[in-house]
Amino acid sequence: MVNDILTRDFRGDPSKICGVDEAGRGPWAGPVVAAAVILNPADVPRDLGDSKKLSAKRREAAFVEIMRRAEVGVGQASVPEIDRLNILQATMLAMCRAIAALPVAPEGALIDGNRLPADLPCSGQAIIGGDDRVPAISAASIIAKVTRDRIMVSLAQQFPGYGWESNKGYGVRAHAEGLAVLGVTPHHRRSFKPIHKILYPEKFITP
Repeated sequence: MVNDILTRDFRGDPSKICGVDEAGRGPWAGPVVAAAVILNPADVPRDLGDSKKLSAKRREAAFVEIMRRAEVGVGQASVPEIDRLNILQATMLAMCRAIAALPVAPEGALIDGNRLPADLPCSGQAIIGGDDRVPAISAASIIAKVTRDRIMVSLAQQFPGYGWESNKGYGVRAHAEGLAVLGVTPHHRRSFKPIHKILYPEKFITP
């Protein structure tokens, strides 16, 4: 599967190539999390796929199998980093950190999407829809999402009232209502317009 996706200029040993994906670019709160996964071609877990299309139960089961049978690295970019760099650059940073966290250095990286991090420490190829097409990217998608979901559930216990245990920081109605009552927390992304508007309403007043 991996070599079917690669271009002529990006051939390599599948056991030395990692898949990379992220979770959490869109939410109003919490870090962005990336994962890098090197699968053993002889021992690929079943039920891999785009994490967003799997049920929570299937994601959790797949997470356990991937962690047991593959090489995994996880990286994050914090809310202050998101606000300082912007969400795209923070995502690229989290991806580089995930690759650096792998227990073995990969020869190449297959990254979901249409962009590569500028500081990628190895050869790379961006693959649109890779989380549905490349097993290693699917595995990375699952690791990133489950890891971030767990972070948001933990933060929900510290900051109740925003519904993070279910909405994971996305801008749904319950989250907006929590903001209206409780205000902005340190885990909200101040550079995102809905949060920025709460903090600096005078900038949005029409003369």
